[in-house]
Amino acid sequence: MLAPVLLAAVLAATPTPLPDVSPTPTPQRLLGLIRLQFRSHRPPPPYETYTLQRKQMATNGYPDLADSYTVHIWIRNADRAALTRKVFRDFARGDMAFDRPAFNEARDPGPPTADVFEAAPARPHPVSDAYTPEPHYTPLPIIGGVRTLVELDYHVDSVDVEGDELHLHVTPIRDVERNRLREIFVDRKTLELHKLIATDKLFILGGGNRVYPVTFTITMGNVQGYPVVTLLHGVVGGGYNDDGKEVDYFFTEIKFPQTIPDWYFDARQYAQHLGEAPL
Repeated sequence: MLAPVLLAAVLAATPTPLPDVSPTPTPQRLLGLIRLQFRSHRPPPPYETYTLQRKQMATNGYPDLADSYTVHIWIRNADRAALTRKVFRDFARGDMAFDRPAFNEARDPGPPTADVFEAAPARPHPVSDAYTPEPHYTPLPIIGGVRTLVELDYHVDSVDVEGDELHLHVTPIRDVERNRLREIFVDRKTLELHKLIATDKLFILGGGNRVYPVTFTITMGNVQGYPVVTLLHGVVGGGYNDDGKEVDYFFTEIKFPQTIPDWYFDARQYAQHLGEAPL
């Protein structure tokens, strides 16, 4: 007759399981988790196509038609080689041209799937010569089955809760010119990127090849599960007060085709394929 008594005693001594509550991450670990969430969608698809629309105003307050344009782009992400064609109001297309869209360089920014955490290039990449990509992200080290989150590029100055978003202010720990993020807005629950504030540069070619600092507000979206840039709003600083003090880039019609002919990415073959030029 002692068994029920002993069983009751054992049950009373057994602690009640606590709910699985994850500890609030430190600001530095939070940034690591945000980067890890973004990296979970990498690498981007091998090919993408999109329409880029650039708009800016002249100093007189009217649209600057000379430097506002629309271009359709076909890009191979392995080396960022791209075929581009201007798009005009009557839906006519310009000549085929070769490019390598990139941030912080003297060309149109892009592509939409660009790695927003990637450092700016140490030196400008040539457009037509052999291209050497910047070092790619390597997986974070795994110690004893636990993935560590080591943040070496930025210090998190503050984290604010703003409705459904977390707003991080960050400063570079090293390479201030290359590590260009300054603010990060993410979904409070999923840590998916919503918006970023980043530095960039405006290159004025000719007449001394002047370079001005730019602050970009980067709006993010999602296409087929991939985070993509959908809008850039740039404000040029450094005493620049000419046409295009503010500029907008709209990324639309983003698609990920399974394949694109190799000749799209070799400008020397364009003349042989004039009848096959894509629209």
